[in-house]
Amino acid sequence: MDQHTYVPDALVTRARGRLPMLGALGLTPDEETVYRALLSRPGTAAAELAQALAQSGSEVSAALSRLVAHGLVVRAGNGFTAAPPAVALGAMISERRDALRTAELGLAAFAEEHRAAMVGRSISELIEVITGIDAIRHRFLQLQHAARTQLRNFVTAPFIAVPPGENTGEDAAIDRGVEVRVVIERSALAEPRTFHETVASLHNGVKVRVVKELPMKLVLADADIGLVPLAAEPYGEPGAVLLHRSGLLAALDALFESTWQHAHPLDLSIAGTDPAAADDLTERQPDGITPLDRKILALLVAGLTDQAVATQLNLSLRTLQRHLRRLMDLAVVDNRMQLGWYAAHQGWA
Repeated sequence: MDQHTYVPDALVTRARGRLPMLGALGLTPDEETVYRALLSRPGTAAAELAQALAQSGSEVSAALSRLVAHGLVVRAGNGFTAAPPAVALGAMISERRDALRTAELGLAAFAEEHRAAMVGRSISELIEVITGIDAIRHRFLQLQHAARTQLRNFVTAPFIAVPPGENTGEDAAIDRGVEVRVVIERSALAEPRTFHETVASLHNGVKVRVVKELPMKLVLADADIGLVPLAAEPYGEPGAVLLHRSGLLAALDALFESTWQHAHPLDLSIAGTDPAAADDLTERQPDGITPLDRKILALLVAGLTDQAVATQLNLSLRTLQRHLRRLMDLAVVDNRMQLGWYAAHQGWA
């Protein structure tokens, strides 16, 4: 092995230790590793490259053949050289962008064809019944990924198909610029993990409002499609109904908007980005209250009981009541109702 084809151990470690970055272009991790190793060592032979990467010769040879076919690697005598990334990868990225733009145009055309086909359909063709937890969870996430401009949810307990902390579709929708609005039932906010997920959603830009009671669970993607879980019999298989654009879906759209208008906005006004940070809980603001006080007031104004608030904030009931007593003294009021009114007007909650 001559000096020109030697691949240093440090280079191999860097090439193999990095996370794959070119999977979106159709490259496998092995192909990316080989390509990266060749970037700094042009003209390396396949056998030396296999030895340096601690891979079999057949694996490296197969990866090299595919890279040559992609135009990312060229033969150089008895060895191989990586094509300049700006040229080779840039061309592949441009091709993918063009393909995605074509797919987007196809999506718009197919959606219009689907909407036109729905006109005059029977009610059985506008409603799809889904059974089973896995099927409901799949449709729930699929519906969120389909939203283009807005996503609206009614959240009630119990959580069957998608427990708190497992809704990955919401973050993906926000990343795409979709507006997300959620109305949550007061009792659901007191469920374990729900409060912390709600705090995370608020920090992520989700608009949340609270009501005493909701008639159903509901998910609406734009004005095109909705998902309504069905009440399940004890020990029975859960079900849901997927609704396409229709008069029934329009009624649910109006129901959400009416409920939203009368719901109480939930704004925790938490300093910083970590709602559990110790400094956030103890640092007193110029108006005399702490971020923990703001959390307490926001949950009380939303209608949670003292015990539910204490549970969500990991406080004892006695500690919570001491906070409330101090806040009432600070506001110079005699009861919780007066405290809520004063807190709202002072911007405490």
